[in-house]
Amino acid sequence: MTTQRTLQQRIYTTIYPTARIAALAAAGSLLAACAGMEAAGPKASATLEARSGSSVSGTVDFQAVGQKLRVEARVTGLTPGQHGFHVHEAGDCSAPDASSAKGHFNPAGRSHGHHGGNDRHAGDMPNLVADSAGKAVLAVEVDMLSLTQGPGGILQRSVVIHADADDYRSQPAGNSGKRVACGVIRPLAAGSGRSEY
Repeated sequence: MTTQRTLQQRIYTTIYPTARIAALAAAGSLLAACAGMEAAGPKASATLEARSGSSVSGTVDFQAVGQKLRVEARVTGLTPGQHGFHVHEAGDCSAPDASSAKGHFNPAGRSHGHHGGNDRHAGDMPNLVADSAGKAVLAVEVDMLSLTQGPGGILQRSVVIHADADDYRSQPAGNSGKRVACGVIRPLAAGSGRSEY
């Protein structure tokens, strides 16, 4: 009986603290992860339509995440390589060459520049990179953009993909060539995943 009690005490004093420490560590990790998450906000989407004789199609989804905007693009029909990718001023893709979308979204009146810098158009985003099959996928968080309407927001504006890479230097649009796809940015109804328009 004494041996059994001694064995039980050894197991209790050895295993119980280890299990308790593991449980506390797991709980701490979970709380840290939750503390780092920012509440997801409003959503919007643009369905890309081919322009300038291209066969480009796809979608670009937007979601507010804290102070940033998450942009997720899924595009097909591109030529392999890099392509300029920007939010444009007007929500009008009706022209065959997408010139109706006007210039880059630039409410602060700054020069064109690199998407990671502060001195740039608000609509300057990273280049899309198409694989050998012409597919491009991008997921990035950007600043200077918000899912609102009016002078500083991008709702009812457009997203445009260009034929060539944005060099992030040339004015006014990074020497990114003709516009091969355009889509109007429309808000999504809460919880539906469908455009409100």
